[in-house]
Amino acid sequence: MVQLIVTFMEMLATPKGAQPCAPGCATVRREVMARADYLQLYRAVGDPLHWDDHLTMSAEALDAFLADPANHVHVLRLSGAAGGFCEFTGVGGPEVQLTHFGLAPGLQGRGLGPYLLHVALSDVWTRGTRRVWLHTDNWDHPKAIATYAHAGFRVFDRHVQAVAG
Repeated sequence: MVQLIVTFMEMLATPKGAQPCAPGCATVRREVMARADYLQLYRAVGDPLHWDDHLTMSAEALDAFLADPANHVHVLRLSGAAGGFCEFTGVGGPEVQLTHFGLAPGLQGRGLGPYLLHVALSDVWTRGTRRVWLHTDNWDHPKAIATYAHAGFRVFDRHVQAVAG
């Protein structure tokens, strides 16, 4: 068993400050992705981070998830190629969960993450949101907590969880 430190963070107001500049030819837009495209991006971002929850869903369940209007996937594209995403559930309600956020490893360290996060959060906050929350753990990117804190999130809970290594 491995001890996983899980950190819960929340944002209680719309992001403050100027939007980070779009690096290069980067764009961020909400997309309703086809299952195959979503899974390709999910694996590119999530495999190094041990993400697997959407990989174990049935095709029908994943299609329903992607089509649900309360679930938003904001995709970062460089010259048209998907390289990262920010995913939310519960959009349209007062509490929204940021469920997945990340970049493919080759795009990290170029200022794209803060840009993606800011654009996606700004959109979610226009839809009646009063709180955005997330959880991250020590299997996520080493800068995850700092990135979220810089975006305006604060820690509200932390616990240790035993998981199979």
